[in-house]
Amino acid sequence: MPRKGRLYGLGVGPGDPELITLKALRLLQATPVVAYHAAKGRKGNALTIVERYLNEKQLLVPLIYPVTTEILPAHMNYETIVSDFYGEITGLLREYLDAGTDVAVIAEGDPFFYGSFMYIHDRLAGEYETEVVPGVCSILGGAAVLGAPLVYRNQTLTVLSGVLPADDLRARLATTEAAAIMKLGKNLAKVRDVIRELGLMDRALYVERATMDAQRIVPLIDVDPEASPYFSLILVPGEKWQGGGE
Repeated sequence: MPRKGRLYGLGVGPGDPELITLKALRLLQATPVVAYHAAKGRKGNALTIVERYLNEKQLLVPLIYPVTTEILPAHMNYETIVSDFYGEITGLLREYLDAGTDVAVIAEGDPFFYGSFMYIHDRLAGEYETEVVPGVCSILGGAAVLGAPLVYRNQTLTVLSGVLPADDLRARLATTEAAAIMKLGKNLAKVRDVIRELGLMDRALYVERATMDAQRIVPLIDVDPEASPYFSLILVPGEKWQGGGE
């Protein structure tokens, strides 16, 4: 029976090409087919991060999102469109894998942390030998560029989606010691209002495109809610501990 190809999910970090791990880089350069997600007409962040490491013999396979927002006209169903999309692209990847060709799917940040690769993994990992290489996620990249230790000693960090309703955000932020809020974009005004209501503005830190060339750090109070990109992040670090050790 012919050998099937091996599937790799490679985390390539939050933006700075030097933040890819040695293991991910080794596997990336050794894999003949490299697949990457992107919006129509764009290169995509993951490919932008790693393209300097690729060679001309590698085949690049774009996986073009059919939509880039969950807010669609009433006659369009986001879940159906995205499900069909992953059905199509996993069918494409199966062609290479069934022919015995290894495939690397590159993922900005970490493949299993809000990563699109997880949906490919759910569909293919049971059929093909699969290896996932973790990557530096945007929360850690953001904390580093902001110079903000996230949690001290036994504090709890809560990761929240800015898409949540204001009441849910308020309840969860009120009961955690530190937080990272992702998926901002058009949700920025709502999230900022909740942070203000809870008296957390002095601790809240904002960064756009952390570690990328276009990185931008702005006081949260000054951010234009109509111009906040999807790749932005708010961190609410835990209260500083004045002791030493763990």
